[in-house]
Amino acid sequence: MKLINIGFGNMIAAERIVAVVSPDSAPVKRLVQEARDAKRIVDATQGRRTRAVIITDSDHVVLSAIQPETVASRTGGRELAAQTEEKEI
Repeated sequence: MKLINIGFGNMIAAERIVAVVSPDSAPVKRLVQEARDAKRIVDATQGRRTRAVIITDSDHVVLSAIQPETVASRTGGRELAAQTEEKEI
């Protein structure tokens, strides 16, 4: 099991991550509010501004204070995407 640092010493299992998105769009804001109402939210921002919303396979929503690109690079997401693009070409 690979753990990914999502800021301030908080970790999340890489295998459980379904998506990492920016919190700026209205649908994501609605998703976060619905998760908050259903008590499926984990706030790992330590009082800082939310910069990434991580959606897990168990429908939990994790808020992080680091950029989505940083979370993706820590999971190896960019490397996997680059490998996929190379295979398609």
